[in-house]
Amino acid sequence: MMRREDMPTSFLFFLLFLLSSLPTYQSITDTDPERSILLSLKASLDIPTNETSFFSNWTSSNSKCNFPGVSCNSNNSVTSVNLENLSLSGIIPFDSLCQLPSLTVLSLGWNQLAGPVTAVENCTGLLTLDLAFNNFHGAVPDLSPLKNLQILNISDNLFTGPFPWDSLGNLTELRVLSLGDNSFNKSGFPYKILNLTKLYWVYLSDTNIGGEIPKEIGDLTELQDLELSDNFITGQIPAEISRLKNLQQLELYNNSLTGTFPAGFGNLTNLAFFDASMNYLEGNLSELRTLENLVSLQLFYNNFSGEIPQEFGDFKYLVNLSLYSNRLIGQLPQNIGSWAEFNYIDVSTNFLSGPIPPDMCKKGTMIKLLLLENQFSGEIPASYANCTTLTRFRVSNNSLSGTIPAGIWALPNVNILELSINNFEGTIGTGISKAKSLYQLYLAKNQFSGSIPSEISSASSLVSIDISDNNISGEIPESIGELSNLVSLDLHNNFLSGTVPSTIGMCSSLNTINLSHNNLSGQIPSSLGNLTRLNLLDMSNNELNGEIPESLSTLKLSYLSLINNQLTGPVPASLSSDAYRTSFAGNPGLCAYTNTLFLRECSSTPGGSSDKLRTLLTCLLAAAALILSLIGVYIIIKRRRAAGSYDSSGTVSDGFFTKKDSWSLKSFRVLSFDEQEIIESIKDENLIGKGGSGNVYRVKLRTSMDVAVKHIVNEPVQNLSVNGTAAMLGAGGRSHRSSSLRCREFEAEVNTLSSIRHVNVVNLYCSITSDNSSLLVYEFLPNGSLYERLHTPGGQKLGILDWETRYDIAVGAARGLEYLHHGCDRPILHRDVKSSNILLDECFKPRIADFGLAKMLRPSGQVDTMLSQVIAGTHGYIAPEYAHTWWKVNEKSDVYSFGVVLMELVTGKKPFEMEYGENRDIVYWVSQQINSKEKIMGLIDAKIQENWEQEEAVKVLGIAVLCTARVPSGRPSMRRVVQLLEEVASCRSFAAGVDIAGKKADVMSRS
Repeated sequence: MMRREDMPTSFLFFLLFLLSSLPTYQSITDTDPERSILLSLKASLDIPTNETSFFSNWTSSNSKCNFPGVSCNSNNSVTSVNLENLSLSGIIPFDSLCQLPSLTVLSLGWNQLAGPVTAVENCTGLLTLDLAFNNFHGAVPDLSPLKNLQILNISDNLFTGPFPWDSLGNLTELRVLSLGDNSFNKSGFPYKILNLTKLYWVYLSDTNIGGEIPKEIGDLTELQDLELSDNFITGQIPAEISRLKNLQQLELYNNSLTGTFPAGFGNLTNLAFFDASMNYLEGNLSELRTLENLVSLQLFYNNFSGEIPQEFGDFKYLVNLSLYSNRLIGQLPQNIGSWAEFNYIDVSTNFLSGPIPPDMCKKGTMIKLLLLENQFSGEIPASYANCTTLTRFRVSNNSLSGTIPAGIWALPNVNILELSINNFEGTIGTGISKAKSLYQLYLAKNQFSGSIPSEISSASSLVSIDISDNNISGEIPESIGELSNLVSLDLHNNFLSGTVPSTIGMCSSLNTINLSHNNLSGQIPSSLGNLTRLNLLDMSNNELNGEIPESLSTLKLSYLSLINNQLTGPVPASLSSDAYRTSFAGNPGLCAYTNTLFLRECSSTPGGSSDKLRTLLTCLLAAAALILSLIGVYIIIKRRRAAGSYDSSGTVSDGFFTKKDSWSLKSFRVLSFDEQEIIESIKDENLIGKGGSGNVYRVKLRTSMDVAVKHIVNEPVQNLSVNGTAAMLGAGGRSHRSSSLRCREFEAEVNTLSSIRHVNVVNLYCSITSDNSSLLVYEFLPNGSLYERLHTPGGQKLGILDWETRYDIAVGAARGLEYLHHGCDRPILHRDVKSSNILLDECFKPRIADFGLAKMLRPSGQVDTMLSQVIAGTHGYIAPEYAHTWWKVNEKSDVYSFGVVLMELVTGKKPFEMEYGENRDIVYWVSQQINSKEKIMGLIDAKIQENWEQEEAVKVLGIAVLCTARVPSGRPSMRRVVQLLEEVASCRSFAAGVDIAGKKADVMSRS
């Protein structure tokens, strides 16, 4: 047994052993508080897998001064934390970070960090604070405690509320002030910055500042970069700006500046990048002639006049020149672009003349040459035949002449070759077989001759060909059938001969064929019936013969013209309707088996049948007619008895109309119902919606076909709201109207729709009118409106619209509007384009509906008074020019509204939502987000997930931005919109489209 006195010694050894095996206190609790702060910062971050190695040494066992991204001073105290561009997310603990006593640099830019920055003002020792290109949000705190700050960069975040401009007055050491691309509250020009005389970089673009640029801006003589774009700045450019001799970049685009360039502006001889586009500036450009260090000059969408200074031709660093949509005259300097690696020129839509400068591709780097809509003359310089970098060559609508250099046809990267409306001659070169990227070929209205080369089939990317109004002869090559992407083929008004090749039926994407006014002969190929997407077919004024193929009856053509040919035989039954009454004139050999006023009746017994047979057939038909009549009378009597048709007051039971009402039916299609069947179905149980001009009913006919009926009462209707499919035919909530306005809306809708035949415009079957009411009977569209499917819970329960469906809806609706604007005798303006007026059939094909505010443009010189006292449209879709000139109707207003619809399709958002800000709409919201690729991708609906889908969605969003340009003249036509949208899909197999990932000025530039 152990003795009691030995126990303390044994226990002591045991205790020492235990203590030696335990971790030290320092290993449990870090004795370095600065390292603890950095480790807590790491713990707050979501670090992507590919960046984990960067933080692998951020552990308690390593010195904090060895942490990547961390710098220390000689006392081993942290002075700098730089975690830029690591794709980090999470919320930054500024309260603890600001406890680093020696911290002078905090750089967290180019990540995905979020949260408020309310404690950052406690980092009082900071010299550099860079939080740019993140998702920080909330208000920016008072920054006056940061009195040592030299660099402040919080641009491109989600900050809101008022910016503390007054607190900048204390930051007298500030060199860099970058606050741009944040949604601060609107304010006047921040005068406090004018006292910060050490500033050399000021970036305040898109910060909602307004007012005039003060003359004191000239006191900031150290400035090298001044960017004030995308704001609400007014007034003139102050003359004092000429004192900024060190200025290298000046960005003023998209404001409301007026006046001329001030005297002395040419003293800014160090200026390299100057953009004052999208303002109201005027005068000449003479003050710019001394800016010989310019690299990029962009002045588009202004009112500049006079000549382009010849000194521009001596600018040795100039690579970008964009002066389109001004009133410039004279010649382009002939040496322009010859010194540097010139890549872009757009001087379109001016009054420039003289020859095209020959050496803009001298360095072999030019990408885009755009000289449209001027008065340039002479030939295309041969030097451009070797400019293989070109992607756009657009010189249409000038006075150019001569032959096209052979190499132009073969440029391998050109997407658009546009030579239309000039005086070019010669032939289309066989080198076009090498134009593998070409998808738009526009040669219309020239003097080209010779034949269409068969080699054109090797330009397999072609989407649109327009060679109309030339002197082209020979036959249409058989090889044209190899152009599987071809959407539009226009060869009208030439001297083409021979037969129409049957291979054209292999161009499965064709939407438009115009071969009119040629010398084509032979029969119409039956293969045209394979073109299920064909919308327009014009083969008029040729020498075609034989019968019209029965296969054409399967097409849904909105326009068909076969007039002035030598066609014979019966017209297919589906084409002999009133919709095509003008399609067959000048073909005396044509006839119809149905009774029509525009075609003679075909002999029912070709080849001369006997009188006996003729008599027998007549008797049989008469007997059949008698039997059908008796059956019809029996059914009507039975239905009325079964329904207990009339009550004692003489009204139809469960209906709304008196028995004695006199109704007049006017049909616009072949009908399988009469007015009584429609009238008896106007019951509460058939009501599917209410609109501002009346109720909408779904009527199931005896034939099992559904129709939609809009009931318009010729007296005011109060307190009606849009509900369900009513939006498709109703007036979108415009209530409290007078009966006279209702009548005019009814007349507008009938007059418009009765004359329209287009697959993307809703079909009006007939109108039924009485003294007190009017009924419009339409095709019924089972999938409701686009608005319902995008924005309502009920619509989304029926299934989410995938991207391909959304894209098809966009293209279809665009084609419908294009037809209204460009396919009718006079342009038809819809004036209420919105997602609730775009209806979807069973296959989700779109139809434009609700023409209650539609308007047909008057010929030039006539006064237009229809609905002149009404601002047409729906809030959120109305173009901004209505605020000043709403009485001036212009088709570009429809384009603006359609741009809003495109934004809905891409973002999944409504025109108005709380997140846009007070009194802000989707157009404003999108415009604030398109200055970085990350923000643009954030606009895309989360339901659009595939990479290729997102890429297409971005391009469609770019088109939407073009459509919603502030200035109407800056918006494309609907014809151009259709082309741009079709190019997006063509990009699934080859490169094309609209790029908006750059700055906003580039978004608005031509392509």
